[in-house]
Amino acid sequence: MEILGKILGNSARVKIMRLFLLNTKSNFTKKDIVKRSRVGADVASREIRLLASVGFIKKHNIVWSFNPLFKYAKEFDKLLISSDTIDRKSIADSFKKVGKVKLLLVSGIFIKNKDTRVDLLIVGDKMKRSKIEEEMRKLEAEIGTELSYAIFDTKEFIYRLDMYDKLVRDILDFPHEVILQAKELSTQTLKKA
Repeated sequence: MEILGKILGNSARVKIMRLFLLNTKSNFTKKDIVKRSRVGADVASREIRLLASVGFIKKHNIVWSFNPLFKYAKEFDKLLISSDTIDRKSIADSFKKVGKVKLLLVSGIFIKNKDTRVDLLIVGDKMKRSKIEEEMRKLEAEIGTELSYAIFDTKEFIYRLDMYDKLVRDILDFPHEVILQAKELSTQTLKKA
C-alpha cells in the first residue's frame, strides 16, 4: 500500500507514468521525458526519482525504461490507460480555437482500438496548422504517446469522401466516435459516400 500512496499525487506524475505505460519497450532520456510529457525539468527529475524508488521504472546508463516486473503494472495500466480518462468535451474545446472546425472524430487510442490508421480526424476551414500542432502536442503529453492525425479542409474532405478515398474510408468504416459535427457534414453525408 505504501507504493500506491507514493505514486498517485499530481498530473506530472500521471503524464510520465502514461508515457512509460504506453511505450513499455522504449527508452527515454530525462530530456525526452521532459519534452514528451511537457513538464519542467525539475519536476521530471523529482518524479523520475520517485518512480524509480518504487520500481516503476529502471535506469540503464543514461536512459530510463518501464520495469516490466513492477508489482502493480496491470492495475496502473487499467487505471491510466485502459479506462476512459480523456474527456471528449475538453478535446472538442481545445480544437475549437484552431479555426472553423466542422468535424472532429476520434478513433484509435481514444476508443482503445489499435488497428486504426488515425487517432484524430479534423475537418474544417481557415484552420491554423501551428495551433493544431500545438494542441496535438498538449494532447500527446496528456495521453503519453504520439498520436496520428489527419487534417482536411471541408472541400477536400468532401471530395475525398465522394471519391472513396482509402484513408477517409478507413477512418469512417471502422470504429470511431464523432465529437463535433457541423450540419453540412451530417451523418447521412458521411455514410452515403
